[in-house]
Amino acid sequence: MFIQIALGTMLMLTTILISGLAFWAFEVLLMRTHSWLVREPHRPKLALVLSVTVVWVLGTVTAGVWIWALALRLLGLFVTMEASVYFSLVAFTTLGFGDILLPHQWRLLGGMAAANGLLSMGLLTAMLVEVLRHVRLGQIEGKKRKERSGDR
Repeated sequence: MFIQIALGTMLMLTTILISGLAFWAFEVLLMRTHSWLVREPHRPKLALVLSVTVVWVLGTVTAGVWIWALALRLLGLFVTMEASVYFSLVAFTTLGFGDILLPHQWRLLGGMAAANGLLSMGLLTAMLVEVLRHVRLGQIEGKKRKERSGDR
C-alpha cells in the first residue's frame, strides 16, 4: 500500500510540475505576443488565443496520461502499451469504464490517477480562463487608451 501511495504521489507531482511548466511557457508566449494581441482586430485574435490554449491544454493532459501509462507499463501491470494508455486515459479523465482494471494489489493507483486527472483538469481550466481574461483585459485597455488619445 505504501509503495502505491509513494509511486502515485511521485506521478502526481510529475504531472503537476509539467502542467506548471506548460503554463509558464504559455505565459512567456503571451508576453512576447502581447503587443500584437491587444491591437485591432480583437475578435479573431481572441479566437486564435482560445484555440491555441485549448490545444496547449490538451497536450498537457496527453502528457499526463502518457506519464501514467508508461509507469503502469514499466511496472508490468498491463501486457500491452495500448491497454496501459487506455486505462490511464479512462482513469485520468475520471470516466472509469471499469472494463480494464489494475491488479488487485495495485488498485490504489487507479484512484490516484483519477485524482490526478481531476486536479489537472481544474488547474488547466483555470489556465484557460486566466489566458482569455489576460488577453481580453489587454484588448479593452488598449481600446480605452486609443479612445483617450483620439479625444485630445
